[in-house]
Amino acid sequence: MSQGSQLQRLVEVMNQLRSPGGCPWDAEQTHESLLKYLLEESYEFVDAVAGGDRTDMREELGDVLLQVYFHARIAEEHPTDPFSIEDVAQGIADKLIRRHPHVFAGVEVRDSAEVLQNWEEIKKQEKGRTSALDGIAMSQPALPLIEKLLYRAEKYNVDLHTPDSVEIQGDADEGAVGQALLAVIAWAHANGIDAEAALRKEAMKLSQQVSAIEAR
Repeated sequence: MSQGSQLQRLVEVMNQLRSPGGCPWDAEQTHESLLKYLLEESYEFVDAVAGGDRTDMREELGDVLLQVYFHARIAEEHPTDPFSIEDVAQGIADKLIRRHPHVFAGVEVRDSAEVLQNWEEIKKQEKGRTSALDGIAMSQPALPLIEKLLYRAEKYNVDLHTPDSVEIQGDADEGAVGQALLAVIAWAHANGIDAEAALRKEAMKLSQQVSAIEAR
């Protein structure tokens, strides 16, 4: 079978599972009930990549793909605003073409850094974004959330005031940073403090600071 026919086969399998006479468990699921599985399968694929096991990678990527098709199949049943996996695929293909004008529209770029710069600018125009906070997933874990806030603040020229760094010996390479983070988390654990919750509070303060600066 061709690649296209296998993707269509997955559509048909999901349709049968979700339809009357199919699987009771699948029929009961909602976007909300499936969210934990989307996160879980994504992390399992990350583990497979880290382990370098090609068989596991293929299987776990299939599990991630299942979540996409499952959500799209549920979306077809919406009473007023349904969409299908074809709509999802069309949307992302169109977006890739719009955001790669150096490939599809003859725009010249010097390097990958300029590609990313163009991507951010095109995204800003498409979304009508005026704030560094627009489009940031605030429910993501605290560490990547803070990294995203700092990245966006830099891109939108928001001059943030962050706490002075603690004195750490040596250069800020990956190993040194990892050890410093481990030390802080261990310190929090020893004192009964939830490091994730503590960092999330700081992320919220950071987002409030961005809003306050932009409102000036």
